[in-house]
Amino acid sequence: MSGTISAKSMQDHPSFEIIDGDLGLGLVILADHATNLLPERYGRLGLPESAFERHIAYDIGVEGVVRGLNARLNAPVVMSRFSRLLIDPNRGEDDPTLVMRISDGAIIPGNHPITPEEWQYRLETYHRPYHDAVSRTIDAVARRTGKAPLVMSMHSFTPAWKGTPRPWQVTVLWDSDHRAVGPLLSELENLGNVVVGDNEPYDGALRGDTMFRHCMKPGIAHALIEIRQDEIGDDAGIARWVDRLAPIFSRLNADPALHTYEIHPSRTGPY
Repeated sequence: MSGTISAKSMQDHPSFEIIDGDLGLGLVILADHATNLLPERYGRLGLPESAFERHIAYDIGVEGVVRGLNARLNAPVVMSRFSRLLIDPNRGEDDPTLVMRISDGAIIPGNHPITPEEWQYRLETYHRPYHDAVSRTIDAVARRTGKAPLVMSMHSFTPAWKGTPRPWQVTVLWDSDHRAVGPLLSELENLGNVVVGDNEPYDGALRGDTMFRHCMKPGIAHALIEIRQDEIGDDAGIARWVDRLAPIFSRLNADPALHTYEIHPSRTGPY
């Protein structure tokens, strides 16, 4: 493959898509909640079509951002190809919110009741293949470079929650490994006229999530970036944030200190 990973078609691998990239760069970009897609067998999980335009179904704007970053940086990207309403890839397998029965006031009829067999089927068909793709991509970059990759995970959050506005335009979530987080926060703050949050509006320490599983445990430098959804709700906003983030990612990726393995204890408890 000469330093690249081939993209996987949705038909062959409905749980994920790998966007081709240069493994030698040492950078991996992830998007756990990239799309609002559902397999035909699930219909709309008993929900109205409008539910799939909301944040409960996916991270609005993120697919465009990661595709733009891939085009600019040529870094490999791994995206989920199923709605978080089906099963949430950013949760551990034992997390009770792995398959949501209710999300932001919306009852999800197709998820309640759910049989143990259906729960297992969703794990084996969607959740695990996505994480296997993440693992393969990270491992391929490590083999190609002989060093630890730098992993950046992209998400988005709503402009308000329960009527309370969220002032941050972009935030960084993290557990206890500050290696990539510190420089990233500084870079974002240096943009000017951008309100930056640190572990807002959520705490980045989540046991079993994607960063815990693929970065914290093996000691890979990483950060989870959340962009407010009204910032990337159209093509112009997506392009603006790609322009902002691409050079930042490139500068961080050029730092040798972010390509070493260094295990930090998780705030969620022992590994």
